[in-house]
Amino acid sequence: MPFVSRPRRSMLYMPASNARALEKAKNIPADGIIFDLEDAVAPDAKPAARAAAVAAVKSKSYGRREVMIRANALDTPWSRDDLQAIATSGADGVVLPKVNDANGVRTAVAILKGAGAPDEMGLWAMIETPLGVINAREIAAASPRVAGLCVGTADLAKDLHCAHPADRAPMLMALQTAVMVARAFGLYVLDGVHVDLDDAVGYEAACRQGRALGFDGKTLIHPMQVDVANAVFAPGTDEIERAKRIVAAHEDAAAKGHGVTLLDGRLVEVLHVAEAKRLLAFADDIAALQSANA
Repeated sequence: MPFVSRPRRSMLYMPASNARALEKAKNIPADGIIFDLEDAVAPDAKPAARAAAVAAVKSKSYGRREVMIRANALDTPWSRDDLQAIATSGADGVVLPKVNDANGVRTAVAILKGAGAPDEMGLWAMIETPLGVINAREIAAASPRVAGLCVGTADLAKDLHCAHPADRAPMLMALQTAVMVARAFGLYVLDGVHVDLDDAVGYEAACRQGRALGFDGKTLIHPMQVDVANAVFAPGTDEIERAKRIVAAHEDAAAKGHGVTLLDGRLVEVLHVAEAKRLLAFADDIAALQSANA
């Protein structure tokens, strides 16, 4: 199903067990907030965190930011209760960790549907295991409720027994697979977190790499990471100006009956115009979101 096209440059995980974090999230300039019931919450705090996340979403205090809740994985004792509570919370989506195959998606979708989840509530499948990477195509196609993929690079590195450097070289195949599959099935795709908060240079490089690979945005673990992600995953002034020139040049050529034209010595075809228009629409969406949340 077609899900809402919106900026997802910065998708910030916030521990649902931390009341101060839930309050702080109302004023953080992230494009989206993901209330976390999984990694950031101790086992004995999970029921209370679930209730707090649902209450936070129902408060409608987060402006036009996208609001999602990350449930616990299906093989845990908390997952079913999480999904049933999220179903009627009013959240924009549910993030499902450690999705290994299409059956995992179908199981979660059945629980959500049985609990009354509206059709517009999307499911974001986390690709963070070797099986998940191998089965990414089947996961993406498992249900019309799948809205996007999130790469979990920290868990993936653990399972692969590989290094997790800033350039993510040992995981490039997985990153590219996620983007390729998402685009093939018309889904959104989010890059994994950068866990070293003291490595500002490496973090910005990882953001730039993610955008270059084609990700829509990045999942984050701290508010201090938001501004860089917002800047890197947004079109720059030069990009916007060139996109406007591409559209104008094409319209001028079309008015003269020409199918193609040259701009700064480079051929401008319909595919370039389509990408320029997409970029300009994205810039408009960012401006609208920032204005609404100001």
